[in-house]
Amino acid sequence: MVTLLELKKAKMAALKEHDVNKQNVLGVLIANFQKAEIEKKAKCQELTDADIVSLLNKALKELEDEKEMYANGGKPVEAENSQIQIDIIKGYLPQMMSEDEIRNVINSLADKSIKAVMIEFKTKYAGKADMSLVNRIAKEFQK
Repeated sequence: MVTLLELKKAKMAALKEHDVNKQNVLGVLIANFQKAEIEKKAKCQELTDADIVSLLNKALKELEDEKEMYANGGKPVEAENSQIQIDIIKGYLPQMMSEDEIRNVINSLADKSIKAVMIEFKTKYAGKADMSLVNRIAKEFQK
């Protein structure tokens, strides 16, 4: 999983390369990362991989909304810049589990109830599996 130090190093490299899109998106990620760390430390907790994935997904969603707004507003250059920033964030996200991998995990469980499946994925596979997909596949095992 990506760390704050890695993001800062990547931003320094972007500064040296004069890559404005990368600088902008990494600056936002670093700020969000630091804010989340402060909030967690106030509760005497550590930032988890699931928290980091959540931060990345939130930034990704905001950029996708921004891109759509620019595209609908007739600003193709800004929409393209948003897409570049989206691609940068996607590079930091872990690869999500495939449907087959999710099915294999569910098959290996003794208790295949939706509650048990969701607990398993939230604890062991947080940030690595799309929970809506897990839920849909888990429902198939209930039939």
